[in-house]
Amino acid sequence: MDTLISPYGGTLVNLIAEPARAQSLRQEAHNLASVDLNWNQICQLELLLNGALSPLTGYMNRAEVESVLSSMKLPEGKHSGLFWPRPFVLTLDAKVAEKLSAGTSVALRDGEGFMPAVLRITEIWPADCEREALLTVESGMPLAQALALPGQYYVAGSVEGVALPPRHDFLAMRLSPAEMREQFARLGWRQVTAYQAGQPLHRPQLEFLKKYATKSESNLLIHAVAGSDPVMESGHFALVRACQALLPRLPSSTAMLALGPMTPWAAGPRKTLLKAIVARNYGCSRLVIGGETTIMGARRRAVDIPSLDNDAAYALASAMLGVTLAPMPHQLYAEDRDEWCDATEFAAGERGQTMSGTELTRRLMQDIKVPEWFSYPEVIAELRRAYPPRSQQGYTVFFTGLSGSGKSTVARALAVRLMEMGGRRVSLLDGDMVRRNLSSELGFSKAHRDINIRRIGYVASEISKHGGTAICAPIAPYQQTRRDVRALIEEWGGFIEVHISTSIEVCEARDRKGLYAKARAGLIPEFTGISDPYETPENPELVVDTAKYSVDEAVQMIVLKLEHEGYLR
Repeated sequence: MDTLISPYGGTLVNLIAEPARAQSLRQEAHNLASVDLNWNQICQLELLLNGALSPLTGYMNRAEVESVLSSMKLPEGKHSGLFWPRPFVLTLDAKVAEKLSAGTSVALRDGEGFMPAVLRITEIWPADCEREALLTVESGMPLAQALALPGQYYVAGSVEGVALPPRHDFLAMRLSPAEMREQFARLGWRQVTAYQAGQPLHRPQLEFLKKYATKSESNLLIHAVAGSDPVMESGHFALVRACQALLPRLPSSTAMLALGPMTPWAAGPRKTLLKAIVARNYGCSRLVIGGETTIMGARRRAVDIPSLDNDAAYALASAMLGVTLAPMPHQLYAEDRDEWCDATEFAAGERGQTMSGTELTRRLMQDIKVPEWFSYPEVIAELRRAYPPRSQQGYTVFFTGLSGSGKSTVARALAVRLMEMGGRRVSLLDGDMVRRNLSSELGFSKAHRDINIRRIGYVASEISKHGGTAICAPIAPYQQTRRDVRALIEEWGGFIEVHISTSIEVCEARDRKGLYAKARAGLIPEFTGISDPYETPENPELVVDTAKYSVDEAVQMIVLKLEHEGYLR
């Protein structure tokens, strides 16, 4: 290839207005309604504004969405017949969308009130997930995940950019498509292979990428998926630092690292093809797909991607995009050769090794050596910073059970025992204590109970995030809320759910405040266990019946569990 691949559709779009026009848009926005976008929507807007989604200039209308779903082509219009794999839509909740109307404009803002763009609305319509799924049948390539949730709306229109959303991390590596192309031109690069890394790279990935780039006589761009919220996503800095650590192992004249504002979108072939469009707009004519070692998982993701040779739709789409899609094969480590090879290249009886994400995580959590045949010491050092062994992690012990079951008593005694042992700061978030100090305005409806538990979960996640121990002792009667709290906390540390399973008969007999009697008399509405259900935990780490065990025995059971899981030494 004599010249760098052209932008998709022929023109690299730049939707950021000139300074004078941008100032005019800011003035106009004073009189416009605002729509607050979530983090993923802001990242998608950035891809639109900087030209990564060229030739799109806004959010798709109904006709475009249906055409893309059914035929993977844009309908009649400016880009009639252009291949496009996945709709680009703005989804809003009904209560927000119903305040908007076609023919008006709105200011698009992030969570801090910053306005990257103004949207000129042309159409609003309700999502129809069932119809969308049926439309994809015609294309032979279904969506891996629905575009919207039931009850949400789509808002279509053109976008005028004021400024890219603000970023504050690794700014020198955050290049727009135009800047990336300028960089390639300065270096004399004409053919570039991209790898959009969403997980840290280990030896199998890096060896394949270097071999592939050499074989295809192309330069290599490690384009890290770095759109995640750096404050809320625990793996963001680990990914970037691990990629940086690999730079000395890459040939400086033919490889480089950059960050893109992509976020992990819905999985599936349509997503992969959209990633190929992004790669092309950044100046890359080849895209290596799959092959990542996820932090958790029984296998690498190389086999998750359909074979290009056997998938006619993939082959056709790849040809229409003009980007060569190269799936990373399933690889095994050949000890005798000290190299990673395609599993199909192994001779009969030849032994190959690999390591799953689950095994890698286990070794990190338990401070066990990761062999150098799998990864590089500098990468593992960065991962150990982000995912320290459990003995150094913060964690939450989350009690749940009926009123009067003994949660607060056992939780307080556990807090005292852990303080006596030392090693971490311990915070006790008792249900009554939180009600007084954090949720005094809330009642006891299901909605308010959920809010209360989520507040407790948020505080516990911050304590765990910074290496402390949080002990929570609410009733927490609802399974889904407990699941959500677990997911929030496990992003940053450990989560030990303790079900205090004391029967309602025992709880009622212990009732010193007379709450059960008042509930049975109808004086207390929505009382857990009487007029409101308690959903028994599905799979708690520990079950303790305080009718069978003393407080000290219960505490000892929990301490032994914490030792077994590696949080205590």
